[in-house]
Amino acid sequence: MAAPLLIGVSARIHHPTDNVVKLGGVYTKTLHYLEQSAAHWVMSKNVLVMMIPAIESEGLIERSEMRLYHYAEALDGLVLQGGADIAPPTYGEEPRDPAWIGDRVRDRYEIELFEAFVGKGKPVLGICRGCQLINVAFGGTLYQDIATQVPNAIDHRDISKYEQKFHTLKLVPDTSLAKLYPARNGATINTIHHQAVNKLGRGLIVEAVAEPDGIVEAIRWRGPSYVRGVQWHPEFMFGPGIGDEHLDGAPILNEFLDAARRRKAKPGFFRRAIPALRSARTAVMGPMARGKAR
Repeated sequence: MAAPLLIGVSARIHHPTDNVVKLGGVYTKTLHYLEQSAAHWVMSKNVLVMMIPAIESEGLIERSEMRLYHYAEALDGLVLQGGADIAPPTYGEEPRDPAWIGDRVRDRYEIELFEAFVGKGKPVLGICRGCQLINVAFGGTLYQDIATQVPNAIDHRDISKYEQKFHTLKLVPDTSLAKLYPARNGATINTIHHQAVNKLGRGLIVEAVAEPDGIVEAIRWRGPSYVRGVQWHPEFMFGPGIGDEHLDGAPILNEFLDAARRRKAKPGFFRRAIPALRSARTAVMGPMARGKAR
């Protein structure tokens, strides 16, 4: 029996603030964590999952001792999970509202991680924030807030409903995503975001849009390795309330893991994509594009 794939999942980061310090204990510390459903969704295909911690300046590990590319060398693929907003300065803008400052530390960490895996030709799947991160890494920008920047947009987030908030999407014909679902033109998905892809990153194509407002719901890189981002949370698309009209995430996960198996079967040095990634972000941001996780 072949050894199981080893898939890395990027960490969500909890930063202590005045609000949570009142809770005391571990909440006064910086925490790296993952949402259980994201891990279990990947593990459901007989895969081992490892959360990849950020390497920050205030930690015990010196960056000279361990770099994120070491994880890209050791693991077979990367899932960028959802979470906090991407900070507008990461894509060359200033926050339109103080509530949308995002998480620059996580941005720098995940972009470095993303570049490492793409540089090794290893597959990457981005979920929600992860989809947006992929777009930004390739030099794209985001709507900081759909409700205030996109006229006539539908409501893409309801905190009280969370993953039980749904809308429909349209699959773009003849794309690889559409080919994963040959019997349908669209489907119902969950929606838990207030930011979205605005200017599309270099080398990316749109593979699904929300109905009726056209917000980008899925992107794919046209480069030499597998990179896909989906704006919804396929790891939540099961259980009570999920029916045939909802989009089953299994074909997407299977495609990602098949790409990991193909890459694993052909070991070798692969570094062609890194200059393209960095030049795309530099074109949008200038010197800020060279910022790394501390």
